[in-house]
Amino acid sequence: MSAVLVVGGAGYIGSHAAKALRRAGYDVVVYDDLSAGHREATLGAPLVEGDIHDVPRLRETLRARGVTAVMHFAAWARVGESVRDPRGYYWTNVTGTLAVLEAMAAESVACFVFSSSAAVFGEPEETPITEAHPTRPINPYGETKLAVERALPHYARAYGIRSISLRYFNAAGADPEGELGESHDPETHLIPLAIGAALGRGALAIYGDDYPTPDGTCLRDYVHVTDLSDAHLLALQALERGAATTAYNLGCGRPASVREVVAAVSRVSGRPVPAAVAPRRPGDPAVLYASSEAIERDLGWCPRYADLDTIVETAWRWHQRRGTH
Repeated sequence: MSAVLVVGGAGYIGSHAAKALRRAGYDVVVYDDLSAGHREATLGAPLVEGDIHDVPRLRETLRARGVTAVMHFAAWARVGESVRDPRGYYWTNVTGTLAVLEAMAAESVACFVFSSSAAVFGEPEETPITEAHPTRPINPYGETKLAVERALPHYARAYGIRSISLRYFNAAGADPEGELGESHDPETHLIPLAIGAALGRGALAIYGDDYPTPDGTCLRDYVHVTDLSDAHLLALQALERGAATTAYNLGCGRPASVREVVAAVSRVSGRPVPAAVAPRRPGDPAVLYASSEAIERDLGWCPRYADLDTIVETAWRWHQRRGTH
């Protein structure tokens, strides 16, 4: 079976994808600098500690491990931070990714699955958002993801690196078997923040309750991290069959409001979730959700954990098992 290098494989989504690859029979090598990832999240897979800008180290890893494909997750991913530090975001997300691609070209590795984002779209003109929606990012984070997406067809033509970019909406949940979960510092995602509030870590901030939605709070598309992992596996297998460079949206297509998420955390945990309304954040659209019809049609992807309570339950169980209560 092929060997896959999972760049950023000690992080939240990358670690889940690495587990899915191993379960499918692939040899997995994790490449991570552990600045945001966790050594224990590799679940015993070989780990090469290194910077994504280190092309000689990347080349040596690809060559020594017999790697035939790369999944790339390593990125900075906080919108507000990207506005304050665009240089850091371009250096990590664009220059770093180009370094990975340089190493791949030098070592004739032809398959690349790229972790992209719904942030490439910017303010939605219509929902659900399809792949044909205009790409007009409204922050540096989205711009960096789109910059890589725009480069990839050129790398396919010039160097034979075929790629599939997967544009996530809101990754959520935890490994149903309890081995992996979401742990960021600082935490910015709604579900773990709501769980933290249920566990007594202070009130959850609800940013705006006057949006034109049924309950006044933002509507978002939450897709389970295991379903994201399944999509990465399907994308890799499509590339191995000769698929051309393209991009797909990944979401459940059924948005949930902030208050609905809070209610789900309360139901699952059996605890109240203290919350306080705060001012809207600039750039937060009222409604944002995906059409995943293209990847369902082309690759047969279908979310297995689409129910909000199920997504929340996997996250809650993982936090409980970690002894964070």
